[in-house]
Amino acid sequence: MTTTEMPAVNECTVTGCSYNHDGCHAFAITVNGANGAADCGTFIPLARKGGLSKVVAQVGACSRTDCVHNSDLECTASGVRVGPGPGDHAANCLTYTRATDVPTPALS
Repeated sequence: MTTTEMPAVNECTVTGCSYNHDGCHAFAITVNGANGAADCGTFIPLARKGGLSKVVAQVGACSRTDCVHNSDLECTASGVRVGPGPGDHAANCLTYTRATDVPTPALS
């Protein structure tokens, strides 16, 4: 993947985000978070809609170094889904997979 090929935000179901109106209209999102959460750091809970009218949002940066899709703070997933998370996490990267959550193949 080159620096011009960032993963697209394929889906966002967060209704309370200013960038989400019939899809994410931010130019790029940032995934961050702590304590096992992969929050969308671009989430803005305002009634005013923002972003670019004709855009396919992309993942600009990911600080979740424990994600299997993270390589040098860049997302290597083919695309991501954003949606409400557990508890008070209004917008999470639902594609986030903690590296230790990936099943290890059985040895024969």
